Amino acid sequence: MEKILDRKIKMIWDFRGPGAADTAKHYQKHLEEFIVIEELKFDITGVQHFSMTHSITYMVVAEFEMHEVREILKPHRGEVYLDDH
Repeated sequence: MEKILDRKIKMIWDFRGPGAADTAKHYQKHLEEFIVIEELKFDITGVQHFSMTHSITYMVVAEFEMHEVREILKPHRGEVYLDDH
């Protein structure tokens, strides 16, 4: 069984409107910079497009990093990250 503090947490930012895709891609660059500066455990980020007006950017953090990162970056939501590749 996986220890709770070893879990990966996917922090998610939603972007809506006609510029959602571009905004999400741009925000991903800032998350990548944050990962390097803060020396986070994982360097997993991504963008997903759900429609012409809804895209998300996400970043995966170790659970022990979650509270501090959440306070700084204010994600809209989060979930346990299960993808291991």
